[in-house]
Amino acid sequence: MQEPIVTTSNTEPKRIAIIGATGSIGTQTLDIAARHPELYRPVVLTAGSKVDALAALCRVHKPRMAVIADESRYADLCRELKPLGIECAAGAEAMAEAAALPDVDMTVTATVGYSGLLPTIRAVEAGKEIALANKETLVVAGALIERLLEKSESKIYPVDSEHSAIYQCLQGEDRDKVSRLVITASGGPFRTWTKEQISRAKASDALKHPNWDMGAKITIDSATMMNKAFELIEARWLFGIGADRLSAVVHPQSIVHSMVEFSDGGMKAQLGVPDMHLPIAYALGCAERLPGAERPLSLADMATLTFEQPDEERFPCLTLADLALRRGGNTACVINAANEVAVAAYLHDRIGFYDIYRIICDTLERCAFIAAPGLSDYIQTNQTAREIAGTMI
Repeated sequence: MQEPIVTTSNTEPKRIAIIGATGSIGTQTLDIAARHPELYRPVVLTAGSKVDALAALCRVHKPRMAVIADESRYADLCRELKPLGIECAAGAEAMAEAAALPDVDMTVTATVGYSGLLPTIRAVEAGKEIALANKETLVVAGALIERLLEKSESKIYPVDSEHSAIYQCLQGEDRDKVSRLVITASGGPFRTWTKEQISRAKASDALKHPNWDMGAKITIDSATMMNKAFELIEARWLFGIGADRLSAVVHPQSIVHSMVEFSDGGMKAQLGVPDMHLPIAYALGCAERLPGAERPLSLADMATLTFEQPDEERFPCLTLADLALRRGGNTACVINAANEVAVAAYLHDRIGFYDIYRIICDTLERCAFIAAPGLSDYIQTNQTAREIAGTMI
């Protein structure tokens, strides 16, 4: 088996940059840092366009620098933070540069979507430790990240609960004895709905996730099971496992976060409450456990754990993982870009639920395939795919 990207490291106090500080993962990371100031110090916080939320976090956590991706909000950020002595910057390039500053030990890539790619690349090139919560980085450009890591001292630690679970299950194991990685899925809000019912579902229905409190985009991806497709692709790059040894299973209780099957038939699973504090803390500590990171799981209160095969007819987006892994090249980049455009339209009730899958497939047909893309190819593919998907809405 190919050596995985993730490796272990000794725990030491970290100066952290949080790319996407105002989101769910970002705020929970700051919560952990505030509880353990002797271990973690936020020195850079960034956000997309939420100046008020970013400024509020900066007043509490007092980073050295704050970055807003939306350049039109730069003056507002400066007005809020310059009197506090906090350096301000704006733009996508500034956000990427912040991820690689010399006084940053670890970059937490917590932003959602394609926007996480360039900051992660810069952090890898600068040799930073990376707590990766942005699955789209490896979905879009896994091969590129893998090549960059071969020339860098950088190490990636997964934050997604599913990949953290696999990482935890692999500790102390001979990775050559792994036969299969099994990623669990809650099934989302439409797990028991018929295809006809799902076809009429509005975004307000899809946003009612039964177990997890996530941002709107990720919650819609959960409803379509696109997030599982992305997680299968991400697992391929994180752990060096081929598509034929990756699978997903629906687990409605969201207690078993993922499983590893070994060549002797044995299987290991990581269990925990549906809360992100534990995987975040595990990544921040570079695989060292932080006591009390998450409330304990009571198995007595969880008498029944059930598992189901995912229904690819009702949730066809799941099939796109196999397509992306078989075709390779820029295929996953196209899928991600079209999905981001389609989900944004669905959130505004401009398209139907199954139009998301249709738009992705149509964009794939119309977007040029590049077998061995470089960074400029990914950037162009992302732009072109978004334009194509936009014309269908």
